[in-house]
Amino acid sequence: MAMNTDKNSYTVIFAIVMVLVVGSLLAFTAATLKPNIAENRRMEKQQNILYAMGVNGNEGDGDITFVSTDKVASDFSKYITKQLVIENGVAKEDNEAYLIDIKKEQAKAKTGGTRRLPLFVGEKDGKTFYIAPIRGKGLWDAIWGYVAMDENMVVQGTFFDHAGETPGLGANIKQRYFMDDFYGEKLLTDAGVFKGITVAKGNNDPKNEIKDDYEVDALAGATITGDGVTAMIKKDLRLYQPYFENLKKLASN
Repeated sequence: MAMNTDKNSYTVIFAIVMVLVVGSLLAFTAATLKPNIAENRRMEKQQNILYAMGVNGNEGDGDITFVSTDKVASDFSKYITKQLVIENGVAKEDNEAYLIDIKKEQAKAKTGGTRRLPLFVGEKDGKTFYIAPIRGKGLWDAIWGYVAMDENMVVQGTFFDHAGETPGLGANIKQRYFMDDFYGEKLLTDAGVFKGITVAKGNNDPKNEIKDDYEVDALAGATITGDGVTAMIKKDLRLYQPYFENLKKLASN
């Protein structure tokens, strides 16, 4: 006996079966690909951290070339000499600090929990770098980055990225010319007060030659995204100041 496909019950049953089949296939695919997704995220984080401290394949002025995926694990082990997690003012070594989810840690702090702060110590050409992750909000979605500093909290390199900023405008935070502007900028005043860096429209220093004004030139047409970069630098990097103060105390003893 043929099934009456014109009945409403047929349509409902067919829809339920399709939902179950498609849902099962998606769940299977997600479970199968989970290890690959986790591995890709690991490599991406390591590439970003290394990029911020100057370990990359850049050659020309506009290049943004990451360490290749087949070399990133070995280069990360080579250049990152220590991974730290700072919690309640205490820094402890943790070889998986790069896996900490900054978004979840920020949410935890908002509800009164203790936030864990990852910090990566790198060595390159006889110089020590301290690389901290930061995360904030742009115009449309999340923005984030890594900032490499020296022991005086002077910026030695950056990497910024975004989830959905406007192409040609806010999305330019990940362009080389913008990221390079932060090199040499101070986060602390001479008196040791944290001031951060402002992405300023009225900076009047388009070539960014002045390195003690706590400002970089803003991106044209991207005021809100620039404000987001300013906010995440000031909000997140301020949390690391006690670590650097303690570092100076230990060095003076």
